[in-house]
Amino acid sequence: MAVDGCGWAMDDATFLDDVADALAGLPGVTAVALGGSRAQGTCRHDSDWDLAIYYRGDFDPEALRAIGWPGEVSALGGWGGGVFNGGAWLRIDGRPVDVHYRDLNVVEHELVEAQAGRFRIEPLLFHLAGIPSYLVVGELAIARVLRGELPRPDYPAALRRSAPPVWWGSAERVFEYARANHARHGRLAACAGLVTVAASQAAHAILAARGEWVTNEKTLLDGAGLAELDELVAVARPTPASLKHLVDDARTLARGALDAASA
Repeated sequence: MAVDGCGWAMDDATFLDDVADALAGLPGVTAVALGGSRAQGTCRHDSDWDLAIYYRGDFDPEALRAIGWPGEVSALGGWGGGVFNGGAWLRIDGRPVDVHYRDLNVVEHELVEAQAGRFRIEPLLFHLAGIPSYLVVGELAIARVLRGELPRPDYPAALRRSAPPVWWGSAERVFEYARANHARHGRLAACAGLVTVAASQAAHAILAARGEWVTNEKTLLDGAGLAELDELVAVARPTPASLKHLVDDARTLARGALDAASA
């Protein structure tokens, strides 16, 4: 079989079709979807392939491991539990592939909750602000379904009303804590870290006010119009005056973007 200049034996369409068939054949799996930048058409040539397997009832990750693709396959709940309940980091035909486990009973429950404006925030590794439980609903909204059938929900009006004040309330508390407990002591690392967490929480509020789904934090600040935070953090110095300016300027930036999104 011919190999292209990237070391790939298959073109993208053939690759995706073969992987989708293999995942759809796993016991308990009823649907397979492509997500992330590949589904949204914003990918680079070297972007990961984000795939989700939707199962009903029991799913045994050992069946995925048995396919033999190199990489790491987690247990159910291996990524912290909650709605983001595990998955795999794989290398298939030279391509980086993430496979996420999605329990359809959980997803359908969170869809009903989101439509009623209810959600919770769960911690997840690599996510500064944690993730909203409606993240799995947002995945449905942007996904390209490859096998089976899945709903494609609109952003619920009730969630647009309920989510912004919850996220902004958390951001306000973190901004205030950073100012009162770290800025006045000149603790640059701790203050900048908390300001970034608060800005990430504010970004969730902003995007919820706009009715835009969030499925990860990679471009969260940019998408919310908070890219200027990079410059604010870059010029901060370990002095009380500088760090108070950092907190106040970051809060002003975030509040202005939220007000504009809510108008």
